[in-house]
Amino acid sequence: MAYLKLKRIMDFSLALIGLIVLSPIFLALILAIKVDSKGPVLFKQKRFGINKNYFYILKFRTMRVDTPKDTPTHLLSNSEAYITRIGGFLRKTSLDEIPQIINIIAGQMSIVGPRPALWNQYDLIAERERYNANDIMPGLTGWAQINGRDELPIEVKAKLDGEYVEKMSLSMDIKCFMGTVVSVLKSDGVVEGGTSSVAGKSRLES
Repeated sequence: MAYLKLKRIMDFSLALIGLIVLSPIFLALILAIKVDSKGPVLFKQKRFGINKNYFYILKFRTMRVDTPKDTPTHLLSNSEAYITRIGGFLRKTSLDEIPQIINIIAGQMSIVGPRPALWNQYDLIAERERYNANDIMPGLTGWAQINGRDELPIEVKAKLDGEYVEKMSLSMDIKCFMGTVVSVLKSDGVVEGGTSSVAGKSRLES
């Protein structure tokens, strides 16, 4: 598909520009994280990537180093106890996702695409397989993210990812990106630990 080649060029170029422009924010957040709590600045987590390959997604660390690994935050009965002070702000504003610019430059992610599933989210991975959503680059944001985000059941999330695959184009990507800006500003669809029983939601890091 011709658009996939153009998409990769745009992803790399925009991510590189973003890294340069946002470097002062990067430095400020790095300092804030180090002052706020003990532990590394970046959090790495194994995710399911394109063509069934795994990679390590990068985020700013928002939780204590003793937080249970590879567990969606909503499955922690006392998740608030693990989230650091600066971490709460980073998660609410989605600034913890900024380091994924590096994943995009490295060719592991796209700006827009299905959010990469955690390596052990077998139900979500299997459901996405029905819609060929595992065959394209996972994204920093996507169609599902602006249509429910963490609140979506797995079946609905996978179907929306499949819709993105079918309609993937420059106009669709712009629509997803602009919708993401609005969702972040409104904090739509973000669910933290123990607040709901909706299946499939996962504000992961953690």
